[in-house]
Amino acid sequence: MNWEVEVIRKKEDLIRDTQKFLQINSVMDESTARPGQPFGSGVNECLTSLLDFGEKEGFTVKNIDGYAGHIEWGTGDEIVGVLCHVDVVPPGDGWTSDPFSADIREGRIYARGAIDDKGPTMAAFYALKIVKDMQLPLSKRVRIIIGTDEESDWRCVEHYFKHEKMPDIGFAPDADFPIINAEKGIIDASLRIASKAAGREAKNRLASFRSGLRLNMVPDAAEAVIEGTDVDAVSSYFSNWLEESHTQGEAKAENGRLTLRVYGKSCHAMEPDNGVNAGLKLAECLQGAELDEAGNYFIKIVSDYFSHDTRGKKLNIDCKDDISGELTLNVGTFTYEKDLGGELGINIRYPVTSDSKVIRDAFMAINDFQLEEFKDSKPHHVSADHPLVKTLQKVYEGQTGKKADLISIGGGTYARSLSAGVAFGPLFPGRPDSAHQKDEYIEIDDLLRSTALYAQAIYELAK
Repeated sequence: MNWEVEVIRKKEDLIRDTQKFLQINSVMDESTARPGQPFGSGVNECLTSLLDFGEKEGFTVKNIDGYAGHIEWGTGDEIVGVLCHVDVVPPGDGWTSDPFSADIREGRIYARGAIDDKGPTMAAFYALKIVKDMQLPLSKRVRIIIGTDEESDWRCVEHYFKHEKMPDIGFAPDADFPIINAEKGIIDASLRIASKAAGREAKNRLASFRSGLRLNMVPDAAEAVIEGTDVDAVSSYFSNWLEESHTQGEAKAENGRLTLRVYGKSCHAMEPDNGVNAGLKLAECLQGAELDEAGNYFIKIVSDYFSHDTRGKKLNIDCKDDISGELTLNVGTFTYEKDLGGELGINIRYPVTSDSKVIRDAFMAINDFQLEEFKDSKPHHVSADHPLVKTLQKVYEGQTGKKADLISIGGGTYARSLSAGVAFGPLFPGRPDSAHQKDEYIEIDDLLRSTALYAQAIYELAK
C-alpha cells in the first residue's frame, strides 16, 4: 500500500480545506459564550464546521454540548482515539499577513493554528477519509475526538469523558515526530503580591503594569504606566536603557502620565528560552527607575525570583531526570494596579519522575507572595515496549526510512488524557517549531507526509 500516493490524489482538496479551516478565528472568547458554545462563537464555529464536514463525508459524528465532538468510522468494541483540538492561542502582533488569512507563501500555509493544532487536525481527518474511501476493513472503531479548550483549562475533554467512553489506545497529532511517549507534568500557578504600604514620598509612582495573554505563552509585549511630577526623567532613562539593552520599545508622555511599552518574542512556554519575555525585560528596566515603595516592591519581587531564570533555581525548585529533562518555568502573565498589588501567572513543566508537592511546598514557604491557585496536570509516560508505541514505530520507520526514536516534551497534549496515549507528529525532526509564535506555519509537504503517516497508523491500529 502506497499511502503517500493516496494522499497526493487528495492533495488539492486537503490544502483547500485546511485553508478554509484555518480562516476561522477560533481563539476562545467567553464573552460570546452561551449554552452549546461554552468557549465562544469562533471556537464553536470551528467545531461545528468540522463535524458538519464529517457528516457530509459519511462519518458518524456527535457534538457533546459544544465542549467537544467526535468523528467516527469502523465497528467493534475497542476504540482507537485520535485526539485533536480546534482552539488556538491569541495571535499577538507582528504578523506578515493576517493570522487568519491562511496565506500560502513558499510552500507554507501561514495562520494561527497551522501547526497547533488545526493543520494536523485536518491531516487526521483526511487520513481517516482515506481509510474509509479505500474501504479498508477495520475491527475497531476509530474516533477523532475534537477538543475546544486545550490551550486553556482542558474543560472540554473533562466534559467529554464524563459522557463518552475512553479510547483503549490513541495518539495526539499535536507535537513532534517520531513518537513522544513522555510528557512533563504541567503546573499553572497564580501568585499574589500584596500592595505594600506607602513609605517615603516619591516623585513618580507605578500606576499599572501588564504583560501576557496566556500562561503557556512567553509574552511578547509589556506595558507600564508611571504617574508623577518627574516622568520626563523616567522617559529619558527608559530611552537610554532601550539603546543599551538592544530592546525594542517606546514611551509616550501625556498629562503627567508616562506609558512605557517593551517588545519581546513570543514562544511556547515549554521552552521559555526560545523567546524573550517582555514582562521580565520591562521589570528589569524599572529596577533602575525611582518609583514609589509599592511599585518598587512589585518590581523587586519579579526580578528577585524570576529574572534570568527559566529553571526555577531562584525558587529552589529546579530538578531534572533522564527521561524528560529539566524543569522549566515561564511567567506568562503580569498584572499590577496601584493600591491593589500585583499577580503573576506561572506555568511550570516538571520532569516525569518529580513530585509536584515539592514545588507547591516551595511556593508556600516564600513570604514575599501568596499562592492563590495551583493546578497540576500529572506527568504522562507510556512504556517503550507498549504495542501502541511499537506499531507507530513500524509505521514511521516504514514510510520515512528513519529510526523512530522515543522522545519526551515539556508540552502537554491530549495524549495524557488516555491511559495509553502518545503524541505523534506533526513536526518532523529538524523543522523549527512556530507554534504560539507570530507567522506560525505548516510546510505543505509536511502536511501531506503527516496525512500519509496518520492514515497508515489508523489502519494498523484498528485493522
